[in-house]
Amino acid sequence: MSFSSEVKAELCRGEVSGKTAFPECYGVLLFCNRFDRGEIRVVTGSAPFAARAPKLFARAFCARLTELPPKSEGGKRAFALTDPASIAGIVDALGFAPTGLLTHHVNLGLLEDNASRVSFLRGAFLAGGSVTDPKKGYHLELVTGHWAVNRELTALLVDMGFEPRSASRGGNYVTYFKQSGVIEDFLTTIGAPVSAMALMSAKIEKDMTNLVNRKVNCDTANVTKTVEASAQQTADIRKLRESGVLDALSDKLREAAALREENPELSIAELAELADPPVTKSGLSHRLRKLSELASAL
Repeated sequence: MSFSSEVKAELCRGEVSGKTAFPECYGVLLFCNRFDRGEIRVVTGSAPFAARAPKLFARAFCARLTELPPKSEGGKRAFALTDPASIAGIVDALGFAPTGLLTHHVNLGLLEDNASRVSFLRGAFLAGGSVTDPKKGYHLELVTGHWAVNRELTALLVDMGFEPRSASRGGNYVTYFKQSGVIEDFLTTIGAPVSAMALMSAKIEKDMTNLVNRKVNCDTANVTKTVEASAQQTADIRKLRESGVLDALSDKLREAAALREENPELSIAELAELADPPVTKSGLSHRLRKLSELASAL
């Protein structure tokens, strides 16, 4: 089951309430497959929403959705309402003009309180929403075929404290979020707190994995750097010995050369602790650098 399917299943666990059925059904209508004076059609791949949609229409408008014969369209289920009287009743209840083409828009007068707005958003997501698996990325969107609905949905979300983005795609209009924290808040708001927690957990796990990977890469780079530096220093010391220069150097430089040759795998900080007496990392680094400069001068 996809993450979107899990979210929709969680949203459908709540009972269809008389107080929230109307605004939720309103959201479904503005984001469903088709809504005009001739037909209302709801198409979904979510089994829980397929079971919930007829209950919503029955409770909100006393209208009966009829399931259409199955098609080979990715296993989706379709429901339709074609009764002219029922559609006319819905159109009237939503405040649309009684005749002519439907000019779809969000009637904010029907969504005055927060509970109604939340239910409206839940219906919109059930009918036209999707969210990416948080293990792959962060993206939640609501897709409608109506420009005015997209614009007014954006205004509604801004009024509720969200900052959505908008885009057009294939003749449809998309309202979307790409920040994980905002998606978590949105899912919690519309009634999917468990899914919001799953997203949060996935983000924490991803951040931890990235942190570990960065540390491993950093450690690997440091080891590689240490090995390469040690190999160069050892070669420089060998060059000084073979040329007879090493024996003529000071005790401190000869000690640094011996420490490096005897411990090629250690970092400079670790070598500094082995000196007698111990020296600072910068002090031993200076001695090894002096040896390399002498070798280069030969």
